[in-house]
Amino acid sequence: MSIPVFIDLPINEQVLELRGYLKEVGADISAEALEGNSLGDLRQIIEASKYLWENLNNDADLEMTMNSIISLVLVLPPDQIQEPVLQFCEAVAKSSSGDKRASLRIKLLSNLFSGLDEKSSSRADVYLCLVKLAHQTDLLYLVNTNLTNVKKWAKQWDVSSTKYQNILRSLHDALLDTKTSEAATKVMIDLLGTYTEDNASQAKNDAHRCIVTHLVDPNTFLMDHLLLLKPVKFLEGELIHDLLSIFVSGTITQYQQFYKTNTDFVKSLGLSHDQNLRKMRMLTFMQMSENKKELDYSVIQKELDLQESDIEEFIIDILRTKSVRVKIDQMQKKVVIHSSIHRQFGRQHWQMIQQSLLHWRDNLDTVQTSLKQLDMLRTQQVGAQ
Repeated sequence: MSIPVFIDLPINEQVLELRGYLKEVGADISAEALEGNSLGDLRQIIEASKYLWENLNNDADLEMTMNSIISLVLVLPPDQIQEPVLQFCEAVAKSSSGDKRASLRIKLLSNLFSGLDEKSSSRADVYLCLVKLAHQTDLLYLVNTNLTNVKKWAKQWDVSSTKYQNILRSLHDALLDTKTSEAATKVMIDLLGTYTEDNASQAKNDAHRCIVTHLVDPNTFLMDHLLLLKPVKFLEGELIHDLLSIFVSGTITQYQQFYKTNTDFVKSLGLSHDQNLRKMRMLTFMQMSENKKELDYSVIQKELDLQESDIEEFIIDILRTKSVRVKIDQMQKKVVIHSSIHRQFGRQHWQMIQQSLLHWRDNLDTVQTSLKQLDMLRTQQVGAQ
C-alpha cells in the first residue's frame, strides 16, 4: 500500500527523523534512538505522537507523520506486530467530543487496516477500533460495515469466537444507532449463530437485545426464526420469550393481557405500547389474509379491535409496509386480497415452494419437448419438398 509519509528513508534513519521531529514540536521524547531496540523505539514514537493531536495545527503534516509511524508498524515481524497495532489504535482513536479531526483518525486507521496482511489477526483489532470510533463520531458511513465482508475477513483472520462476537456486537450497536435497523438485525442474528448449546447461556444479553431489536423495528414482521436460535431458546420461561412468542403467533387479546400484567417490563424494554398494538394488528391482518381472497370490514373490526372508521386508515398504513397487496372496496365494505407475506415461514412453506418449482420445471420440460417435436416436424416437411 502506498501512503504519503513524513519522509522516505531506511527504517533506522526514519526512526531518528521521527524522534527529532517529535522532540522539535514539543513532544516528550529523546532525539536519540534506543540501541538495538527498534520495537522500543516504535513504542516511544507512538506514545509521543499523542502530543501531535493536541498541538499540531497542520493536518497534512499530522497525516504524513502518522503514516510514517504506520510504515514502521507494517515492517515489523508478525510475532511483534500486535502490541504496536493496539498502541497505535489507542493513540489515534482517543477522540474527544466535537473533535474536528475524526475523519482523519478514521482515515489513518483505515490505512493501517489496509496495510496489514489480509490474514493478520491484528486486522480484527483495527477493525473493531474503526467501528467504535466511527460509531462514537457519527461517521459510520466511512467504514465498510457489509456483513458478508466482515464474515469473510473473520475467516481470514482466524480470530477467537469471543473476539468475533465483540466485533459483531459493536457493529450491531453502531448500525442500530444510525437507524440501519435491517443491517443491524442481520448482524445480531449472525452473532447469536456463533453460540453453541454449550455456551448459549452466555448469550443471554445478546439474545435479549436481538428480540427487542426485532420488536421495535416497524418493518420487521417475520420473527419465528428467532425461536430456533439456541440463545433465544435458553430464555424460555422468561417474560421476554413470552412476549416474542405472542408476536410470532399470538393474538391481540393475548398481547393486551400481557401488557396489562407486565406494563413496567414492556416499558423497561423501551417499547411503545401503541407501536406494539400497531404491529400486532398488522401481524394479525397478515395471518388473516394468508388463505383469503377478501375480508369484510366487520371481521377486520372484530379481530383487530378497531373502530370501523379506523379500518381504511389501518389498511393504508399496512400497505406502506409492502407486507400485503390489497384493495379497499368501500361500497361493499370489504378488503380484496391479492397477496400477503406469511406471519410464520416454516418447513411446510418451503415444501410448497419446492412443489411449485418442481411443477414449473415439469411444465418447462413439456414445452421444451413440444418445441423439439415441432422442429422435427418442420424439418421433415422441408425435406419432403
